[in-house]
Amino acid sequence: MTYSATVQFLYGLQQHGIKLGLETIRALLTRVGEPQRRYPVLHIGGTNGKGSTAAMVASILQAAGHRVGLYTSPHLIDFRERIRVDGVMIPEERVTALVEALQAAATPDLAPTFFEFTTALALQYFADCHVDVAVLEVGLGGRFDATNVVEPLATAITTIGLDHEAYLGSTLEAIAGEKAGIIKPAVPLVIGRIAAPSRQVIEERALAQAAPVYAVDCEFRCEGPSTADCHYAGMAVQYGHLSCPLQGRFQLDNIACALALIELAKERGLTVSEEAVRMGLQHVAWEGRLEMVSEAPTVLVDGAHNPAAAVVLADYLAEWRRARPAARIHLVVGMMRDKHPREFLAPLLPLIDSLILTQADLPRASAGSDLREQLRDCAPAAQVAATPADALVCAKRAASPSDLICVTGSLMLVGEIKALLRGCSLSPLRG
Repeated sequence: MTYSATVQFLYGLQQHGIKLGLETIRALLTRVGEPQRRYPVLHIGGTNGKGSTAAMVASILQAAGHRVGLYTSPHLIDFRERIRVDGVMIPEERVTALVEALQAAATPDLAPTFFEFTTALALQYFADCHVDVAVLEVGLGGRFDATNVVEPLATAITTIGLDHEAYLGSTLEAIAGEKAGIIKPAVPLVIGRIAAPSRQVIEERALAQAAPVYAVDCEFRCEGPSTADCHYAGMAVQYGHLSCPLQGRFQLDNIACALALIELAKERGLTVSEEAVRMGLQHVAWEGRLEMVSEAPTVLVDGAHNPAAAVVLADYLAEWRRARPAARIHLVVGMMRDKHPREFLAPLLPLIDSLILTQADLPRASAGSDLREQLRDCAPAAQVAATPADALVCAKRAASPSDLICVTGSLMLVGEIKALLRGCSLSPLRG
């Protein structure tokens, strides 16, 4: 197959939808020799923050001289963003070759979903590349997520919030139970800032698995005026005046979780110096999360798509506004149909001067007009733009050079805006 045909094949697997369970992925990996057993793994779940934490951990381990595989989802522009070794995306020809091999292994009786197939692809690629360690971000939930076939050195659960309720449950406690499914017997667990009821669910699961628990603000913490100058106090080490380019005070907790995982990995044989910690944090990159992509006016993209992430974004926008009282904020929002626009926008509406609703180019995206109808009583002045390109033009027309345009509500929308600004085409696979 050509790479284009390969991507179309993967896209076609989305017809299988989301199937929660590990039987298919385990069978497929068994048929290709269980590549996930050939390297140590750090496994990171949670509602928000897991991707940033995974990127930090991978960057630090790479700075320490290790060959590092990083598996994350979704991608923003190019499918290959999901699978990286030492920060470099998997080559197109390797995608094609591995897909053909996995197709042959799955025939005739297995029907893997898109995410199961992609996870197997990543795990096999990491084995082929002889990585020293792989950092895996959980896709959806944890207990039945396709990544949950590994036996990790350590795990982390960063946050618990309402998201994907159709699959994970309608309460925070139910979601915590699903996320806690990545906890393994005697494998240490790092937990971020999680409210008491959800934390209790996780700690009870850890106790049942005899898994030691290390929690932010108990065994470790990261504090400071900003991510540009912060201090980590851990289980056995302390680092002062750390610097990380990722924006937002919430990233302090993600830094703390990442460094706690690094401490646990060091205890289990991965060498990491203080210099590597500092260099890895200083050079970490994680697109689409409080990312400035253009200036005059400033265009900020953030993949927040649930109420908890909206609160974090609102904190950042409030801080931005205090520093620039004369400037205005223009919000461009597009969301998937299974999200909650009213709850998402509640903390954001008091901070903004205009709202433009649009639709990402995906079948499961809400139309801008549908969003406006749902928001009619709380955002009566909202405008609708048919496409993300139209929304960006509309926002730029209304903005002065000192204003801020914030694009949020969906990582899919963020990917489209980034592609527009880069002048490049999108991979069709972005779900």
